Amino acid sequence: MSEQKAVGVVFGGPSPEHDVSILTGLQAARALRSAGVMGKVEAIYWTKAGAFSLVDAGLEARDFLDGPPKAARELRFSAQPGGGFFLAGKGLFATERRLELDAVVNCCHGGPGEDGTLQAALDLAELPYTGPAAAAAALGMDKLAFAGLVRGAGLPCLPRELVVPGAEEPRWEGFEGQYIVKPRFGGSSIGIEVIATWPDVVRFASLGGPHTWRGVVVEPYLEEAFDVEVAMRAYPQMELSLFARALRAREAGRSSTKGAILSYSDKYLGGEGMVSAPRQLPAELPPGLQKELAGAAVTVAGLAGLRGIWRTDFLVEPSGRWWVNEVNTIPGSLAKYLWTGAAERPFSRLLADMVSEARERPSARFTAAGADGTALRSAAAIASKLSQ
Repeated sequence: MSEQKAVGVVFGGPSPEHDVSILTGLQAARALRSAGVMGKVEAIYWTKAGAFSLVDAGLEARDFLDGPPKAARELRFSAQPGGGFFLAGKGLFATERRLELDAVVNCCHGGPGEDGTLQAALDLAELPYTGPAAAAAALGMDKLAFAGLVRGAGLPCLPRELVVPGAEEPRWEGFEGQYIVKPRFGGSSIGIEVIATWPDVVRFASLGGPHTWRGVVVEPYLEEAFDVEVAMRAYPQMELSLFARALRAREAGRSSTKGAILSYSDKYLGGEGMVSAPRQLPAELPPGLQKELAGAAVTVAGLAGLRGIWRTDFLVEPSGRWWVNEVNTIPGSLAKYLWTGAAERPFSRLLADMVSEARERPSARFTAAGADGTALRSAAAIASKLSQ
């Protein structure tokens, strides 16, 4: 009798958002286990050093303060058909055992867990997973490419440019204020700064810090604009959560050193990840504005080909003018805090639907159709091609 397959929950990873990913993963594993809707749940911890280990799905956040918790069992990952996660056996002559997983719930934020790296590896292993496919994940993490996609679709988007050494100051119509600079690749407000002058922007871009060595983008800083977010899913049908207005520390009555932007601390360091971040929920928006934002969010989802549950973020001015800011393809806590009120969906149901989508709508299908050997049979010697 074959072993019953399970659902794997992967979290952590070599990313600045490692700790927040642990919180999301533990929440997801606990919800799946308590609901009992998906059978066995395997918790897979991805260390800061890039190794995988099997851990107890009932652990607490503090158990990961010093890396892999006690009783963690090392896993080997193989990125080829029939691959996946393998658990070493105990004893001198024991053989390793493959974790028989129906699907993987990807709870990794930032870094290789959200930029397409893990997704591509899971595709090669033919292991279904939740969230964006490799191409959509890469697009969501590239702020410059994403802005180009949005602008090409005719949606409002602030001018966003790559900062390179010696770059001239941009000439944006009507712009007289400060700049906001961001790592080209990354999310969650890490490494984002508000800078007053263009020479300082160029100097900041040349520092090559841990978050900016792959490039820096710049856009106008809108002091009066506020952040509005909405979560979405396309399975079993397209649905939007409530809209929320994210509050900066100063708006929520918390102390803050700067308060100029919605910081990483504002978002994630309230104790439960994004669940405890200050926000106005539902956001107090005019019906017409909310309709416009909803339409834009649906358009972005179609353009990017998103899966699972994602979050689209907007910048909105008090006048009602708005811009698409970014898309978070694996949001903190999987955006469960937004599925409430009139859009209420139990977290266990959201997770179960994500797993069903992963099983029924694979992220990739590879085929060698058309590679019938014709080109090989007709080819001349390789040496002759090198001399051409």
